[in-house]
Amino acid sequence: MTKGLRAQLGVAREGFSLELELDASPGEVVALLGPNGAGKTTALRALAGLVLLTAGTIELDGRVLDDPGRRTYVPTELRPVAVVFQDYLLFPHLSALDNVAFGLRTRGTDRRHARSEARRWLDRVGLRDHADKRPGRLSGGQAQRVALARALITAPRLLLLDEPLSALDASTRMTVRSDLRRHLADYTGTTVMVTHDPLDAMILAHRLVVVEAGRVVQVGTPSDVARAPRTEYVARLLGLNLYRGTAEGTRVALADGGFIHLVEPFAGDVFVAFPPSAVTLHRERPTGSSSRNTWSGRIVGLEQHATTVRVEISGRPSVLADVTAAAVAELDLTPGTEVWTSVKATETHAYPA
Repeated sequence: MTKGLRAQLGVAREGFSLELELDASPGEVVALLGPNGAGKTTALRALAGLVLLTAGTIELDGRVLDDPGRRTYVPTELRPVAVVFQDYLLFPHLSALDNVAFGLRTRGTDRRHARSEARRWLDRVGLRDHADKRPGRLSGGQAQRVALARALITAPRLLLLDEPLSALDASTRMTVRSDLRRHLADYTGTTVMVTHDPLDAMILAHRLVVVEAGRVVQVGTPSDVARAPRTEYVARLLGLNLYRGTAEGTRVALADGGFIHLVEPFAGDVFVAFPPSAVTLHRERPTGSSSRNTWSGRIVGLEQHATTVRVEISGRPSVLADVTAAAVAELDLTPGTEVWTSVKATETHAYPA
């Protein structure tokens, strides 16, 4: 019997179609990344049985859960699948203990045994002293852990996480992310997670599947995807400038106009990436041997990013630059200002397209 998840997800709706191949092994965490409307949540709901496939199959540990071609469909409540929703969906009238016990109760477990197991799980997620509290008296991080315990108590073979940390504030998120990573490391089933946060994906997932417009555009380990993004969405998610072009030696003619110079020679279609921190801004054209990549442009936006300011410059090519607030004041950078951008060839990273 094949262990893990093997899925070919085909969902057709008016104005949208999803075609996604997804394989995951026991113990593996796979993160689905993509912009709004890409089809990530549709994929998750299809795996849970909440959205019917119009084509393809879903197979979990060798058991077919959905195959419209053979008219096979296992209802949601009969699948060995658990879901942690974005807003957790805890029952407000039940205590944390009874929320966790709920999954076992729906499967016929008697109340005493279900509550005993729920206490064990609350202890496992560090909430022993909060068993009698209702969701309204729990913090966001505590509610997330109750939802996770409720999902895992039934020993599902597939765990689905829909933006599991998005409802948390920044200070809580770091702690809960660390806790979630520990719990997922102990989980022997397969996990599929939807997230918009690249840090969540990089820390929690073994493999990333990037989805855009209902199609997979890149698959790889977090380090592979970070090292060689293949779409502008992924590059922006990771905070990189990314361009596609045709290389001839150390000169790349960009598809959208302009040129970039490299250190090492390439031939054929390539991607070129560099971080916004590698970009320097000038009010006059810079000179010197280190300024081979120099372009003129116009500032279209400035945004505060922690200790730096992200500057968006239109031109050929358009560029994102990270500068200090002092540099913004010194150069008098405002939307509409004409500037020169420069990047050293040594700061660029090229790879085959």
